[in-house]
Amino acid sequence: MQSVPKRLSVALAMNPRLTPDLLSEEDWTRLAASANILDRRPIERFDEPRARDLLHEADVLLTGWGCSRIDEDVLAQSPRLKLVAHTGSSIRPIVSDALWLRGIIVTSSAAANAIPVAEFALAIILLANKGVFAAREHYRAKREPLRYPWIAPGEKGNLGAVVGIVGASRTGRHLIRLLLAFNLTVLVYDPIADAEEIEALGARLVSLDDLISAADVLSIHAPSLPQTRGMISADQLALLRDGATLINTARGDLVDQQALEQELSSGRIFAVLDVTDPEPLPQSSPLFDLPNAFVTPHIAGAAGWETRRLAQLAIDEVERFGRAAPLRHAVWPEMLATIG
Repeated sequence: MQSVPKRLSVALAMNPRLTPDLLSEEDWTRLAASANILDRRPIERFDEPRARDLLHEADVLLTGWGCSRIDEDVLAQSPRLKLVAHTGSSIRPIVSDALWLRGIIVTSSAAANAIPVAEFALAIILLANKGVFAAREHYRAKREPLRYPWIAPGEKGNLGAVVGIVGASRTGRHLIRLLLAFNLTVLVYDPIADAEEIEALGARLVSLDDLISAADVLSIHAPSLPQTRGMISADQLALLRDGATLINTARGDLVDQQALEQELSSGRIFAVLDVTDPEPLPQSSPLFDLPNAFVTPHIAGAAGWETRRLAQLAIDEVERFGRAAPLRHAVWPEMLATIG
């Protein structure tokens, strides 16, 4: 007769300002059905007195943005810990080698966070192809409407425009699916992606230079790794056609910031930057004043009730773990070489 797994105990570790949006009452109820919630109030710092008691009892840590690194000192206080279910995207800020050495399983909600980032990129792509950013600056400066055609003769609008996606990541792939609803040509660059798989998604795998040269809009969705930092260099930026738009919702260090500022200062291209290098930008940055730079403060990811997708994915994993079912979003040490 198969034994019934004992009931898990779960503690939360994250910025407490997150939980009202992150977890609805329905989510709390579902979590309580599969685990004993030790305290609804998240651990904010692992060195606080309350944290010691919670860590001692926790089989599962439900973590999120603001969670401190789970190192040897934390694990020494966590004798029962078996699973870290992270409601954020990247696990890099919280994991340590000590976790893997203890055999603790780590899961990530990156797949859920990919949805709002791809939606953000989709919205910007459609606006960029319509010439919205240039039109808005003209209207603001001249206080008079543009005469038709307000985009240059020969520009495509959203009919037949070429979208280049750098990185067939979770976000990149979700964006490809969203773009299928529009009459666009989608090209992808990813050195480890399979061409047949990309074609099955409705896009075509090409070299980085060919992608950049052809793109009306270039959207970056690659991870920040030693081999990808600065991958969009001055040489690549020079390949962008006049009037093209670069979108970065991934990481700022993927683009040579100085080279990008020089290209933008020429007025030749446009950029929509949700991430920069450094981040945040210094107040003296020229990007704040350039009319062809649209800069947002890292807001493309899940916000408000969108974050509930992150919690729901993590709770799914806790439920599977509790019934000894295979996890769907586990992250292993060898995966860190190719994910953000």
